[in-house]
Amino acid sequence: MSKSLKKIVEESREKNIPEVEMCDRGISNMLDIPGLFTLSNITQLVLSHNKLTAVPANISELKNVEVLNMFNNQIEELPTQISSLQKLKHLNLGMNRLSSLPRGFGSLPALEVLDLTYNNLNQNSLPGNFFYLSNVSCFSSFFPPVQLSLRDNDLISLPKEIGELAHLKELHIQGNRLTVLPPELGNLDLTGPKQVFKAENNPWVTPIADQFQLGVSHVFEYVRSETYKYLYGRHMQANPEPPKKSNDKSKKISRKPLAAKNK
Repeated sequence: MSKSLKKIVEESREKNIPEVEMCDRGISNMLDIPGLFTLSNITQLVLSHNKLTAVPANISELKNVEVLNMFNNQIEELPTQISSLQKLKHLNLGMNRLSSLPRGFGSLPALEVLDLTYNNLNQNSLPGNFFYLSNVSCFSSFFPPVQLSLRDNDLISLPKEIGELAHLKELHIQGNRLTVLPPELGNLDLTGPKQVFKAENNPWVTPIADQFQLGVSHVFEYVRSETYKYLYGRHMQANPEPPKKSNDKSKKISRKPLAAKNK
């Protein structure tokens, strides 16, 4: 394995190839890839469908990477150094074992697409600055994702700060333990022909479930209403026990290598 990977690295360096693809090669440690972290020129690195359990701090040396795809591994933690990838636009960490995100994870100024689908994240997993915006006018320089996928995790609530992600065009929150939506979500426009809002397979309270039956536009109209804001406040004050998540772990995983920007 190491010889073939070494050849890929050498070809990238010698021919100045910006895209490095190492899908489905049984890689368990990025440090075992000879010379990988000397490729400061690469803009795309695909390591999907491997056996990685962690990402080394050396990731910060890939300072020009724009696309980082580590879908379908066994990654349990990320280093804080991942936040130093100032040119990173597309980060795919779907189908891993993340239960937390490192401090400073929100400080990725170029990030447009973040996929955290099929992990073990809950509302306590997100660092303090994940949704935080100190100044909306400075939004473009502080975590401006266009697409955000938190599908199939263990979230029981969404923070109100999600309503400040003004650039957001796609939000995927299917398969969590969400029962209500923060009224601030109504600040976003995710109902147009070029917007996507997916929220199936959550145990929504009846009023929200009824609105979903009518359509996404009705959901957003409802969460913006004064009636809903009042009911939401009452619901949060009652602090009801969150429903248990289904124990269905039957996740179908394709071992076929995929394109960098797709699963």
